[in-house]
Amino acid sequence: MILCFDSTREFTYHWCGKFTSPNKDWIHMTRSREDYELMVVTEGTLFIGDHENEYVVHKGEYLLMPPTPYQHGTQSGDCHFYWLHFGYHNEQQDHLLLADTTDCPPSFLHVPVTGPLSSPERMIILMKQLQDSDKRYKETALNRYLCSAILAELHAQSSHLFQKDKQLKEQLYHDIIDYISWHVQENLRISEIAAHFGYNEKYLTTFFKKYAGITLKQQVLQAKAEVAKSALSETTHPISQIAYSLGFSDAHNFSNAFRKLTGLSPSEYRASYNRHNVFQK
Repeated sequence: MILCFDSTREFTYHWCGKFTSPNKDWIHMTRSREDYELMVVTEGTLFIGDHENEYVVHKGEYLLMPPTPYQHGTQSGDCHFYWLHFGYHNEQQDHLLLADTTDCPPSFLHVPVTGPLSSPERMIILMKQLQDSDKRYKETALNRYLCSAILAELHAQSSHLFQKDKQLKEQLYHDIIDYISWHVQENLRISEIAAHFGYNEKYLTTFFKKYAGITLKQQVLQAKAEVAKSALSETTHPISQIAYSLGFSDAHNFSNAFRKLTGLSPSEYRASYNRHNVFQK
């Protein structure tokens, strides 16, 4: 989930610090919390939950937990983390909770509830600066600005990772399309495609369906159908020969797959195309 904050409204600094667990049997306390808490893990793993979810936060990752009546440790573990408590919009805590950053208004800072940091060192420097400022000056305005800077940095880092992840997914999609095109004349199996790209078959099929809106198997059949349309319209090759050239075991399987995709059998498609050409002439 994505937390969205209106950047024109103020964050209110409450307090911050660094926690080091005393031993591997430490577990986070149970309490009710009326403000936001940002935790940046620098060593070990933090096991924590709220009234809705449980989180496992590793080194180099963060958790931004909204106000909750039930913050609690879910299991023991040895970890170190920087923490920051803050309020938002005069303590009204009226953030937006969205499923996707595309739904977040342009003027808002959007931050996933939890995730990796592209540059943990930058976050640590800012949190140390805030901690030192609070001890040294006790200036409300300065602390508020530094708190806002930390949230803006978190927004920037998560956006950077989102864009990088988006680019990688886009590249993977196009690589899969190219691979199918190059091997369209083979009896192409989904397991072979997954193995070529080094992914688990289930992961790759789920990724492709989510990204493209159709299954990987449907994409393979569509690619074969496009080649078949060209062969049916531009050549006089027998349908059985076209079927074998596209990796089908027999003409019957090819005809069934072609009809499902086009609504016509291969012979009907060929006849329809030929009639169209006669009409055009």
